[in-house]
Amino acid sequence: MDKVIYLRMRQRVQVLQHQKVTIGDVAQIVATDENEKQIKKFIIHEVTPEDKHLVVIDVMKVIGTIQKKKLGLDVQTIGPAQSILEIQMKQKSLAPVYFVLVWLLLFTGSALAIMNFHEDVSMQLVHQKIYYMITGHYKEQPLLLQVPYSFGLGLGMILFFNHLFRKRLNEEPSPLEVEMFNYQQDLDQYVIVHENKETEKKINGN
Repeated sequence: MDKVIYLRMRQRVQVLQHQKVTIGDVAQIVATDENEKQIKKFIIHEVTPEDKHLVVIDVMKVIGTIQKKKLGLDVQTIGPAQSILEIQMKQKSLAPVYFVLVWLLLFTGSALAIMNFHEDVSMQLVHQKIYYMITGHYKEQPLLLQVPYSFGLGLGMILFFNHLFRKRLNEEPSPLEVEMFNYQQDLDQYVIVHENKETEKKINGN
């Protein structure tokens, strides 16, 4: 049993330029203390500028690296067969003017989208009819309904996205977070298939 090790590849790992990536970085290992410490130090990849942004490490490469050390270990793999290395680039500081311009663009775009939607469904006419049904009087600007509706619209957006600035209202993920998670899963699967050269085998013309 001392010769058996269990290995599980991590889904995504953030690394830096020129970093020497070890097996301990890309995988979780269960083995005897001595074997675990030794295997975790094995270098599996060295990040270079040619790697660009994403690199896929296949579990077969990890097993091959372990077997080359001739330790006589029986490697049992669990879970995903690949790990994606996400290479972190140097981030440029965001200029305050650029931040304000982006914020204004998003704010204006959101406001126009809401106003256009309300115009398409004739929301003002709906408020006028509801006000007439409740009070029996016609009013062109039924502020008694429009003002609470405006506050309710903002409150509804906060509840829907489950965030107030950076503060989460509860532990339940918002629909946007779920969609972003699904998008990330699809993106990872695409990268694994198209960036992992070991999954492709071309027929030679010879």
